[in-house]
Amino acid sequence: MFEHVTNLDIPEIKTLNIEGKRYYVTPDGDKYPSITTVLSILSRQGIMEWRKRVGAEVANKISTKASRRGTNVHTMCEDYINNELDIKKFLPIDVEMFKTIEPIIREKINNIYAQEATLYSHYLGVAGRVDCIAEWDGRLSVIDFKTSTKPKKKEWISSYFQQTSAYAVMFEERTRIPIDQVVVLIAVDNHSPQIFIEKRDEHIKACIDTIRKYRQENNL
Repeated sequence: MFEHVTNLDIPEIKTLNIEGKRYYVTPDGDKYPSITTVLSILSRQGIMEWRKRVGAEVANKISTKASRRGTNVHTMCEDYINNELDIKKFLPIDVEMFKTIEPIIREKINNIYAQEATLYSHYLGVAGRVDCIAEWDGRLSVIDFKTSTKPKKKEWISSYFQQTSAYAVMFEERTRIPIDQVVVLIAVDNHSPQIFIEKRDEHIKACIDTIRKYRQENNL
């Protein structure tokens, strides 16, 4: 059974869709773009080239399958940490992928501070919904769950570290509880899971640069 910290007040904030892009509306009325939307500019060119190479029909099928799988595995992680996982609700192929990371979650994660919480930062000017904030081996961390068809190299996933680092800043701004460690746990098809443990401050400058570029591109 996972233990949960219950004395935190992190209110849900509403979202808006503006010209196909997700924004969050803070209690002060500020509209901040989703950090996921902001960071999508880092992979935009590569995705366009890949879609052109494989064709729209194939790309759509692959993207739909990956999205479904990622959503289901993520939901299993969330339910498991909430001590309410019903494995029978999910497809066997997705359960198989989840089971590759289940022992890691059980052994490494406890004392859950937040799951699927909406966060925002006036300093960064962005918002988002964090996967999990909890202790990883006893150290408070932002933890992100990912799925992949193949193993990742660290240099390929700068956006993951920028995203989790942004969540760390958002969480500290909202709660005054500092987090200096981010963890990305990736379930990989037919491979062992990958774990990346990084320092927030090694990636937050790159995140700020990406946010600045996004705002310039969109006249924000």
